Amino acid sequence: AAGQQDNTTINAVGPETYTFDDLVHLLARSVGSKARIIHVPTPLALSMARLVGYFVHDVVLTGEEVKGLAANLLVSAEPPSATTRLSEWLEHHSHELGTAYASELDRHYRRRRRGLLGN
Repeated sequence: AAGQQDNTTINAVGPETYTFDDLVHLLARSVGSKARIIHVPTPLALSMARLVGYFVHDVVLTGEEVKGLAANLLVSAEPPSATTRLSEWLEHHSHELGTAYASELDRHYRRRRRGLLGN
């Protein structure tokens, strides 16, 4: 699908669905995090994300992403296309999560640009 030239929508969801809050707590439990999870107003969350982004030289979260989450744009009415349950996958792979940082800018912009410029 990555090689297609036309716009395509693919439902890449498994048989489990989670609220954002439930997903965050599931991931925290899976990796053994002792972090305290709190709810803050959206403007504060975006400000903190920008601050973190400054230190890691990346874009951590955008206002558009928050709007998409709030509008349920990541929810599909289609039946699941995957059979793997996230909860089961985490049982076998949680030790891999959080071991390396994946930069959004590197993955989508910096590396591509360096390749185009021959650097």
